[in-house]
Amino acid sequence: MKPAELFDLTGKTAIVTGGANGIGQASCLMLANFGAQVVVADLKLEDARRTADAITQAGGKALAVACNVTKDEDLVSLVDQTLAEFGGLHILVNNVGGGGAGKEGPDQITVEQFARVFELNVFSMWRLCQLCAPHMRAAGYGSIINMSSMASINHSPAISAYASSKAAINHMTRNLAFDYGPVIRLNAIGPGAVRTGALATVLTPEIEKRMLAHTPLARLGEVDDIAGAVLYFAAPVSSWVSGQVLFVNGGGEQTLD
Repeated sequence: MKPAELFDLTGKTAIVTGGANGIGQASCLMLANFGAQVVVADLKLEDARRTADAITQAGGKALAVACNVTKDEDLVSLVDQTLAEFGGLHILVNNVGGGGAGKEGPDQITVEQFARVFELNVFSMWRLCQLCAPHMRAAGYGSIINMSSMASINHSPAISAYASSKAAINHMTRNLAFDYGPVIRLNAIGPGAVRTGALATVLTPEIEKRMLAHTPLARLGEVDDIAGAVLYFAAPVSSWVSGQVLFVNGGGEQTLD
């Protein structure tokens, strides 16, 4: 393969859930910069449109779609709109996720709240994989990237729902790699602490110093650090990589211990 082809996504179509802001937005822009047509799926349609507009203004192709990943009809519609607009599907970035990290002590949440974290983080990913896979097989190219977390292997108090859901994503990814190969590759990314709007609401210089105490590269992550890993898994350069979980964390753990 020629060097120019290793990261070339020309002619490929990608869906990115939670694509309007943060890591999702950076992933959309990164994939578009390397030639992909991008479907920006997000609960916040206006934010998704801004991201799609940024891609089109830079000369790329993008479509904004309103999507609540916990509603099956929205997932079906997302795939249908993608096919109607671009005629095919090659890449899925299951980026949507959530949970009350640090607020999930057994005396703080209900069974229903615990289950909703799994519905958002795990069930929606599994279902969207199921919906996208036939179209990737038809296209002869498929890469699915599931967003995990360092929480999937760390252990901390009051985070049992979020952490266990992310651990489930790791194992689900490894197993689905067998179900969907050889045409479709499945991998996961486990970000460490990344400078996003959400982190900015709680980050102080003291917290940052404590987070970096066990981080060899001595800085927090940026959204493009994670988007670069998304690009690697999406592109032909990783054509013999599947069933893997890549932790992008500066070489360490950004904990408060």
